[in-house]
Amino acid sequence: MNRLAIGTAQFGMQYGIANTTGQVTEKEAQEIVSVAKLNNIDTIDTAINYNESEECLGNISVRDFKMITKLPSLPLGISDPGEWIYQQIEASLRRLKIEKLYGLLLHSSEQFVNASIRLVLKDLKECKKVEKIGVSIYSPDELDRIPIEEGIDIVQAPLNLVDQRLISSGWLKILHDNKIEVHTRSAFLQGLLVMPRTLIPERFSKWDKIWDTWHDWLNSNDISAVQACLNFVLSFPEINKVIVGVETVEQFKQIIKASLNPISKYSVDIISNDKILINPYLW
Repeated sequence: MNRLAIGTAQFGMQYGIANTTGQVTEKEAQEIVSVAKLNNIDTIDTAINYNESEECLGNISVRDFKMITKLPSLPLGISDPGEWIYQQIEASLRRLKIEKLYGLLLHSSEQFVNASIRLVLKDLKECKKVEKIGVSIYSPDELDRIPIEEGIDIVQAPLNLVDQRLISSGWLKILHDNKIEVHTRSAFLQGLLVMPRTLIPERFSKWDKIWDTWHDWLNSNDISAVQACLNFVLSFPEINKVIVGVETVEQFKQIIKASLNPISKYSVDIISNDKILINPYLW
């Protein structure tokens, strides 16, 4: 089975610093999903907060896929968190036009500390609305503060050539050893790593050394940025799914082709621990 998964933020809004085409049309989304089927890609990742993404997916039929969505943060003043969560999931299933989710992730991982929320998530599994539950994180540090032994099945986290915290922290191995599915995102650092050197926005000039090193290495080795980024993440067998956001069918085909051409050795070091760079939500 193909380890790629489709990220669908672009199906509901214009997303990503390198996005030049805007929100994906329903017709384009249908074609992307068709290409996924042909290439044995069986997982689609979305979120309730991705605007019209779930409606789009429901309209193009995703019954043959493992669907993962994410709960937004619990609003302030909610007297019955359980009822609110059930309402959110029922609405999500209606939009997606499916009977159950493969995965339900908390967009705010700290909410997994709340025992009552964990109980609701487990109940959703028992009543067959959800197969697996988990968390989406921005930093592996979040995993230090939540009880992963309390039923977490999936952890989604960023990982790319610049942001390697999931590896260096030891959490990739810990999750794998605990039989928790690892889904990674941001393989292209929201598109920064696949942008031509001359098009990288001025606000990222603080890290010019990284971009220069990266593009010099790509040129010297005659390797495409997409191929290098994807195969770095896919080189870790502990990773179950690599989520890639796509805007067009042609872009998706390029990603699939690049994923099938492994690179034997990475001699480039562009790792950074600068949170302003590696956390796109701080951009």
